[in-house]
Amino acid sequence: MKTFRFTYLAISAILLAASAISAQSKSAKIDALVQQYVANRQFNGSVLVAEKGQVIFKKGYGMANMEWNIPNAPDTKFRLGSITKQFTAMLIMQLVEKGKLKLTGKVTDYLPDYPKATGDKITIHHLLTHTAGIPNYTNVPRFFETLARNPYTPEVFTKEFANLPLDFEPGSKFSYSNSGYFLLGVIIEKITGKPYADVLKENIFVPLKLQDTGYDLFSPILPKRAAGYEKERGNYVNAPYLDMSIPYAAGSMYSTVDDLYRWDQALYTDKLLSSSSKATLFTPFPGSYEEGFGYAYGWIVGKAKVGERKDSLLLIEHGGGINGFNTLISRVPQDKQLVVLLCNTGRAPLDAMKKNILRILYDQPVQAPKKPVVDLLRQSVTTESFDKTKQKFSVWKVDKTYSVNEDDMNNLGYELMRDGKLKKSINVFTFNVESFPASYNVYDSRGEAYRKAGNKSAAIQDYKKSVELNPKNTNGFAMLKELTEPAEAPKEVVTAGDTAGLAAYVGTYQLAPAFSIVITQRGDKLFGQATGQSQFELFADSKDKFLIKIVEARITFVRNEKDKVEQLILHQNGQDMPGKRVR
Repeated sequence: MKTFRFTYLAISAILLAASAISAQSKSAKIDALVQQYVANRQFNGSVLVAEKGQVIFKKGYGMANMEWNIPNAPDTKFRLGSITKQFTAMLIMQLVEKGKLKLTGKVTDYLPDYPKATGDKITIHHLLTHTAGIPNYTNVPRFFETLARNPYTPEVFTKEFANLPLDFEPGSKFSYSNSGYFLLGVIIEKITGKPYADVLKENIFVPLKLQDTGYDLFSPILPKRAAGYEKERGNYVNAPYLDMSIPYAAGSMYSTVDDLYRWDQALYTDKLLSSSSKATLFTPFPGSYEEGFGYAYGWIVGKAKVGERKDSLLLIEHGGGINGFNTLISRVPQDKQLVVLLCNTGRAPLDAMKKNILRILYDQPVQAPKKPVVDLLRQSVTTESFDKTKQKFSVWKVDKTYSVNEDDMNNLGYELMRDGKLKKSINVFTFNVESFPASYNVYDSRGEAYRKAGNKSAAIQDYKKSVELNPKNTNGFAMLKELTEPAEAPKEVVTAGDTAGLAAYVGTYQLAPAFSIVITQRGDKLFGQATGQSQFELFADSKDKFLIKIVEARITFVRNEKDKVEQLILHQNGQDMPGKRVR
């Protein structure tokens, strides 16, 4: 009996030692892998990896503050962006479990002042799964220039999108929308009678002892908070300011890799939510997101292969992107694996990093990180001839040490366009078209450059190709309409000083049951005001056509056979929204 016990203990000790050696080996491999991304200037942040529920690796890379040379560490606090959505979804499910909310409940059941025309049709489930059809407020033209820097209360900011027509009938499609999760935050506040940040703290942060997690506001002094940076012209710059009342329940939180590990571990227990409610939380909506993955409640869920393994692994994950920060939390529940990547230098290849880390965890060969070709291209296109750059680019494309990324190339093209270097911008867009000929967006972008350069025929050709590849590209159709529409005769233009002509447009135009635009006249100027929004001035462009300069929008007035104005059409965000004159 003693011999058996001795042998059992010896075997156990050997297994524990082997396990520790394996973890150390994997830890070293993960470190070496991340170091390659850091050397390529593709990652700057903190990493945590857990295997079978135990942390085997955590480390910071680069700087939390570049101006003071303060390094990143596992306890550095990063803005999370859309990882916030999974916390908002948890709060919603807690309220459902307490009987204070129904997933089938309508928005107007909880927010009686919300427009009934849309609020009576949208359910809590629709909001959670991005199937409500509410336009995404971050897609509003010039959003970051006109709205993102200003503080708002949740109730006031809701009016920025509440009266807009739906993009589609609720439940019929999937379209990622921050507006839906913003609205969930408002509903949480309405039901609890407390600020969203307080509800988060009381129901999640305190029970799980997440002492380094919270609602990220600019004014409080927050120890070990990372500064956000973005790349501009190949160098890092401070990220643009964003008032954190804007992302709100869709993306306002900060945290550390350690606290997100605690969050991950809690999801394996019933401490916050029952098993049955968690099953609902993690069930993806059919047909949403992308092939193999669906959107659940604040999580993206699906199966993926890891390396050369024959079986697929179920992943539960979500990323985040917000000014200066890019984040990812990825869970493999069957083996309790976890990868947390928090970056404070803008967009990073986090998905590729995650896949490589999972390969290490499952003893699969790693794919060596590739250097971004865009940095070489930027240098060449700004200093050398087009032919020379083209020759070099053709070599870089087939060199396996470099990666050609469509988004990076596109951003370089727009960077050159903003600098007024239109010819060089078109050259870069052309390289992108040749590299990604099946992408509608590369043609749309080059079309914009051609349009700005005055090459109307080339712009039309690119926009036609763009909408051919993607019939849902509303911007492409709008640009084609603008480029091919015959110009009005100058004599028909209604000028600001034509007070009698302006009077013909005064009235109320209804675009939706709860959304109207009121047109008024003051002297020789024309103004419009949409339901629940500020007044804006209209600037004459041609006969019956006016520009709205505070946003990228236009208004066209339509006359009947008696030459009386009976309708207006609002052209905004790639949509044409008609409104009948009711007064």
